[in-house]
Amino acid sequence: MIKRQDRKVNRSKRHRRVRVHVVGTPERPRLAVFRSLNHLYAQLIDDTASRTVAASSTIELKAKGNGLTQAIEVGKAIATKAKAAGVNSVVFDRGGFLYHGRIKALADAAREAGLEF
Repeated sequence: MIKRQDRKVNRSKRHRRVRVHVVGTPERPRLAVFRSLNHLYAQLIDDTASRTVAASSTIELKAKGNGLTQAIEVGKAIATKAKAAGVNSVVFDRGGFLYHGRIKALADAAREAGLEF
C-alpha cells in the first residue's frame, strides 16, 4: 500500500526549504503570506530584528467577496502599510504555497500598489 503524506507536512517541508534562501532585512523585509481555508494573512517581517513591520489580513479588513477579490484587497493594504513604514522593496515568501490563485493575486496587487519584489 502506498503511504500518502499529509498536505500540511508537505507544505511545511517546502516552506523550510525556501526559508533557507529568503531572509528579510530592515531595508528589504520579507513579505510572508499564509493562506488558510477561510482567510489570507500577509506580514512584512524584519528577520534580523525578529519583528513585524506591518501586517494585513482579510479578518482585519473585513473583506467581502470571493477569495481573489479578498486577496487583492489584502495586497493593496499591505503595500500602503509598507509605504507608510518607509519600505519600498520586499522579498516575497509564499510560505510553501503554490504561486497561483490567491497568492498570485495578492502579489500582483502589492506590485501594482507600488511594492518592488
